[in-house]
Amino acid sequence: MTDPQLTHLRADGSAHMVDVSAKPVTARRAVAQAVLVTRPEVVAAVLTGELPKGEAVGTARIAGIMAAKQTSTLIPLCHPLPITKVAVDITGADDRLTVLATVATNGVTGVEMEALTAATVAALTLYDMIKAVDKLAEITGVKVLEKQGGKSGDWVRS
Repeated sequence: MTDPQLTHLRADGSAHMVDVSAKPVTARRAVAQAVLVTRPEVVAAVLTGELPKGEAVGTARIAGIMAAKQTSTLIPLCHPLPITKVAVDITGADDRLTVLATVATNGVTGVEMEALTAATVAALTLYDMIKAVDKLAEITGVKVLEKQGGKSGDWVRS
């Protein structure tokens, strides 16, 4: 197997924004996750809306949606995309809250970065809302779970 070319690097090693103007528009979708590890009683308080700062799930969901739409302003080499869908779902079990972010577009480049940004910012928002009751909480497990569309086709993390 040959090493893939890093398309964001020029021959001299300098970074640049890739020209995607010749790529065809296709339906694209990505799902990413982030996990907030905390104490079981904090998970319960988040899910029942009983935190001192208020209703965390809805706040984190909106933060994730807003973040996905701002990805190209946060990540220097990301292209601005016409996002057609952002869904942020937050579930809890035991000592963790799992954020799943699904982003879709009809475009010339994928939405993995938008999904990762949505999941991460939603998890950061949850952290912000629970830090008063658990200073030891941590965000982990940030990763792309699946992607669809584009030249490289569909992919699911095994």
